[in-house]
Amino acid sequence: MKSIIFGANGQDGYYLNELLRSKNVEVIGISRSGNWLVGDVNNPDLVAKIIKSEKPDYIFNFAANSTTRHDVLIENHNTILGGTLNILEAVKNHSPASKVFLSGSGLQFENKGTPIKETDHFEASSAYSMSRIQSVYAARYYRIFGLRTYVGYFFNHESPRRTERHISKMVSEACKRIKKGSKEKITLGDISVQKEWTYAGDSVEAIWTLVNQENELECVIGSGVTYSIEKWLELCFMYYDMDWKDHFSPKEHYKPDYSILVSDPNTINQLGWKPNIDFYNLAEIMMEQV
Repeated sequence: MKSIIFGANGQDGYYLNELLRSKNVEVIGISRSGNWLVGDVNNPDLVAKIIKSEKPDYIFNFAANSTTRHDVLIENHNTILGGTLNILEAVKNHSPASKVFLSGSGLQFENKGTPIKETDHFEASSAYSMSRIQSVYAARYYRIFGLRTYVGYFFNHESPRRTERHISKMVSEACKRIKKGSKEKITLGDISVQKEWTYAGDSVEAIWTLVNQENELECVIGSGVTYSIEKWLELCFMYYDMDWKDHFSPKEHYKPDYSILVSDPNTINQLGWKPNIDFYNLAEIMMEQV
């Protein structure tokens, strides 16, 4: 079997590559950076050429700038929606038997503070969520032509592959520096915010589960279990027997996007997937990697 991963250099591309290779699936990685084929999913000629040439069994699209900031609206529109359309049109024309997986996000749903499932209403609350919503409608449209288009709506999932612009990595790395003598303070806003902390290596197992069945085409991918940012601080510093309160500075006048973001993963659970790494195991993994 053969697969193509667009956005292969990111966290999810890394773990999916590891998983696919363990299952003897050939991986062709496309990314704007890293040790992969250099390419941009927003280039329709490039996408069509690769898909026509390789005719893969699976195509996974992770390409995106993972931020809700308005100033990257055009970039995310081009990458998320434009890239999705390029892939789907190329599959329709050149490789209609390919299964296509598209990344969605828990942030594209209306958030009432209750567990979110894949059938809940969308809400374009940011430039990022708007592009994600548009890409899902593109996936649904191309099913008219017989394409197998799958969407996994990711909730917060973490790993040592994160960059420090993500809270999980920012806290764990700052903690390690402080242990070595750094006098820095961790500055964060509302640390009572509750979110999921699923391990990314588990999340890609959910992707594999989803694309290898025929009945469910869209699934929430998450643990359904939340912990506060404060609890993450506590765990990371506890690893070194330190008190996080001694190294924390609150960000004044900060308003979070949500107070809780939690999934209802019942559908993917019924397909046979559940995470193996819990919140506490994840903290150990993040702290152990130097």
